[in-house]
Amino acid sequence: MGDSSEENAAGRSTIIDLLIKTFPDSASVVQERINWPAVRVKLAVLPEVARFLRESPDLAFDYLTCVSGIDLKDRSPRFDLVYHLVSLQHKHVLVLKVGVGEDEEVPSLVSVWKGADWHEREAYDLLGISFSGHPDLRRILLPDEWKGHPLRKDYVLAEEDKFAGD
Repeated sequence: MGDSSEENAAGRSTIIDLLIKTFPDSASVVQERINWPAVRVKLAVLPEVARFLRESPDLAFDYLTCVSGIDLKDRSPRFDLVYHLVSLQHKHVLVLKVGVGEDEEVPSLVSVWKGADWHEREAYDLLGISFSGHPDLRRILLPDEWKGHPLRKDYVLAEEDKFAGD
């Protein structure tokens, strides 16, 4: 891909079109913004989509910059996981969004992008999203004895959990 904004826009459209063509029943456009185009995929095909994005030579998404979890308490599915991907080779970016129900497990993507390790642990620790196949799924920020997941919108800080000086 070249450096012009028209060529970059064409590249983004090509990436989105290719994803939707390859996964017609499991991928849909969320937004086609210039900076970070986004595609929503179904949870059931997440590992397959991730491998496709990484291993396709024309895509080569080799860098996972972050995974964010969002609690959308009154929506079903309750959570969104948002994966920000970059191809260092082709210099293009993509956002994958996946809806996750409260009792659903998400397939770990550590085997696709090693950088998913700590991001998945953080989503587990702070939101309670579980990742099947994760090599070491345990709390990363809070002590093991901590009860609950503080980034959930229904989390209530118990009196005994408050920090000194509060």
